[in-house]
Amino acid sequence: MPLSDDQPRTRTRLPVGEQSSPQQNHRQSRPLRALLAVLVVVTLLVVAIAIANRVTPGSGSGTGGGGASADRAGSGAGPAPSGDQPVGTTVNGIPTGYPHTEPGAQSAATNYAVAIGSADMFRTDSRHGIIATIADPDALAGLQGRLDQGFGGDTATRYGLDAQGHAPKGLTFVSRTVPVGTKSTGYSDGDAKVEVWCTGLTGLAGEHSVQPVTTNWFTLTLSLHWTGSDWKLTDFTRKSGPAPLPGDQQAATADEIAGSAEQFGGFRYAR
Repeated sequence: MPLSDDQPRTRTRLPVGEQSSPQQNHRQSRPLRALLAVLVVVTLLVVAIAIANRVTPGSGSGTGGGGASADRAGSGAGPAPSGDQPVGTTVNGIPTGYPHTEPGAQSAATNYAVAIGSADMFRTDSRHGIIATIADPDALAGLQGRLDQGFGGDTATRYGLDAQGHAPKGLTFVSRTVPVGTKSTGYSDGDAKVEVWCTGLTGLAGEHSVQPVTTNWFTLTLSLHWTGSDWKLTDFTRKSGPAPLPGDQQAATADEIAGSAEQFGGFRYAR
């Protein structure tokens, strides 16, 4: 029965906190999501900074870094890069004048490895100039005899070069050694022995080449002697590897290889 205007009415008021409003709940959830997003970003930043500042073994940074580097050097492993600039003097295009230190010996060995693996070693006159620059005077004659035999004669012929070490017309001879890393295997005030892990390019680039440019991996062990002013080579040996698995890349054309060999210069290496 409808109520008249004179009859009393009863109203029930719920507490504000118990009233349900979709819009209000939606507004309250936004700050929560924003807070969670900020926490995630801050956490990721903290993790990234921790990784970036992490001290690696033998890096020389952080507490005790110098001692760790010294221990590694004493066990035969090469020290971390020093950041020193390469030497500023050259003879016959070869860096010379290295410091009388273990890193200096490693720098000398690395640059001498590059010189020994260059295309200039296949030409008699330039080969003799290289040997005279890097060899210890007492070892010069023996090294020159070995290297004349190793780079002349049958070796030059095998790569299609003439007696003077020149490539046939229209072809470019490529021989380049690229050091990957070094380590000392012996060091004293007057003598050093350094292993240089290298990759190399060797062959004739151009159309109709019967000796296309290929890559190879090898390790050179160089014995050095301090002459009073510089580290000089007294002996060296070479062994194959260690070689990584070849990558899945398409080989460049002969013209691309020849152009790159002529356009891209090498580097001076220093610890």
